[in-house]
Amino acid sequence: MKVKSHATLGQVSDMDIRLLRVFKSVVECGGMAAAELELNIGISTVSRHIKDLETRLGLTLCRRGRAGFALTTEGQQIYAETLRLLAGADAFRRRVDEIHQRMGGQLNIAVFDKTASNPAAHLGEAIALFSELAPDVNLHLHVAPLNAIERGVMDGQFQVGVIPGHRSSESLAYDELFSETMFLYCGAQHGLFQAAPLAMNWDELRTQPFAGLGYHSPNMEISQQVRLTRQATGYDQESIATLILSGKYLGFLPDHYAQAFVLSGQMRAIQPDLFRYACSFFSIVRRSPLPSRVTRAFQDCLVKAHEANAESAAMNEK
Repeated sequence: MKVKSHATLGQVSDMDIRLLRVFKSVVECGGMAAAELELNIGISTVSRHIKDLETRLGLTLCRRGRAGFALTTEGQQIYAETLRLLAGADAFRRRVDEIHQRMGGQLNIAVFDKTASNPAAHLGEAIALFSELAPDVNLHLHVAPLNAIERGVMDGQFQVGVIPGHRSSESLAYDELFSETMFLYCGAQHGLFQAAPLAMNWDELRTQPFAGLGYHSPNMEISQQVRLTRQATGYDQESIATLILSGKYLGFLPDHYAQAFVLSGQMRAIQPDLFRYACSFFSIVRRSPLPSRVTRAFQDCLVKAHEANAESAAMNEK
């Protein structure tokens, strides 16, 4: 049914906010059936809420049918504005909590993928510290690409991000947390897998098809610096690993993440003494407006958890 385009929204009500939260869940779940479980309401109710929102806005937001769920152009724009609106509403609630000197509400944290297997990352310990300090705060933990985390922190979608360092923005404040080592890997079907260790150099490596991340990152920087031939592009570590496992491409992966593939004989590192780079991870928060008390508390827990483990590691080395 075509929704009339001349309808006007007027003042945004509590009902509008509820409808927009339903719409956000439907988009992020990829459809109404999946959102039914997320929202804990029936699919007919979800559908009715979306229709009510479309009527309220005077726009068709999505297509539903045999071809599946898809946002319209207008729906994509409304989704982007919904994120901004809900982030602003959450920020308002956090400020009210701060005025009352209490820590509650919701805290959105975004982490770069495949950090859980890094023994130097102590995010779980930081979360445990924070949950003791602020038990009434509802944590939402997201995994996202580096550029999405930066953008999300800047626009208020996320309050804290954990990313590999690659460039600095004056809009963000950074605290160094931990590091990881990236090695160059090939899959078991690759021609270099069975070969004896070769005395290759970066120049010779350029003859090999390379799989790299498709956004600005340390991965992209190193590949551009040494002019590797990127013939396949991934947008997270999982996709890079899949391309490597095809046996057609070389690619960099964190050593802790690749370890399971190496132990199972599916991958091997190529000249790890040469083809490697170190990557430092930072927590990021927005400089302005000033982060809320809850955000600052979580940031402090992140720093304390990693400082404590760094001190313990230093003591064990003595």
